[in-house]
Amino acid sequence: MEDLDPDLLDLTRSARTVTVLTGAGMSAESGVPTFRDPGTGWWARWSPEELATPEAWESDRELVWSWYLWRARTLRAVRPHAGHLALARRTGRVHVVTQNVDDLHERAGSEVLAHLHGSLLAFRCSVCERPWDASEELRLDLPADEHARERPPECPACGGAVRPGVVWFGEPLPPGALERAADAVAEADLVLVVGTSGLVQPAASLPLVAAGRGVPVVEVNPVDTALTPHADHTVRARAAEALPRLLARRR
Repeated sequence: MEDLDPDLLDLTRSARTVTVLTGAGMSAESGVPTFRDPGTGWWARWSPEELATPEAWESDRELVWSWYLWRARTLRAVRPHAGHLALARRTGRVHVVTQNVDDLHERAGSEVLAHLHGSLLAFRCSVCERPWDASEELRLDLPADEHARERPPECPACGGAVRPGVVWFGEPLPPGALERAADAVAEADLVLVVGTSGLVQPAASLPLVAAGRGVPVVEVNPVDTALTPHADHTVRARAAEALPRLLARRR
C-alpha cells in the first residue's frame, strides 16, 4: 500500500467518534464467501437468490434451513483479520454498522450497533418471532456438510419452525437497525466505509447522509465503487492492510 496522506491520517486518528460501515469485502478477506459467490458441492445446484426468499422457505423449509446451517457452520473455520482487530482496539467511540451476517466483528471484540441484514446466528421462530438459542440443539462446531439435509427445529413456545435470523429478499430490515445506523453516521466525526460496493440499498444511502451533514467520508476498497465520487478520501487497499495503519495511535 502506498504512503497515506498525512491529512487523512490526522483525520482518522484524531476523530473522537467514528462510524464504520462494512460490507462483504470486509468478511471476504477472512475467507467468508460473498453472498453471490457460486455454491460448492450439492449447493452448486441453486443460486443464493433462490434460497433467500420467504417463498423458498414456504416451498422447501428443509432445503433453505440446511443451506443456512451449512453457511453458519462454515463460519467456524474462519477468523477475524487485522482490520477487524484494529477496529476493536481503536480508542474512543466506534460504532460498527455492517451488512454482513457473520459474527467476525464480535469475535474480534467490537460491539455491533446494527446488523442491517440480520445475523446467521440469531435464529428465531418463523411464526411467533421468539428468539431461539442455537447452543442448546444445534452443533455449529460440526464440520460444514455440503450434502446434509436437516429439518428445522421447532420453537418451544408455539411449535413453529425455527428460521435463520437473516433478512430475505422482500423482507424489512430488523426493527430499529436503519434508524440506529443513520443516527450514528449523522453524529460521527468520521465515517469509514469498508469493503462495500455502494449499490445495495438502503445501506448505500448512509454515507450520503454523512456527506450531507458535512461529516468526512473515507472509503477503503481495492477498487472504485458507486461511493467513490462522494468520498472525501479513498484508500485503494484491503481492510486488513489499511485499517491498522489508519487507526493506529499517534506516536
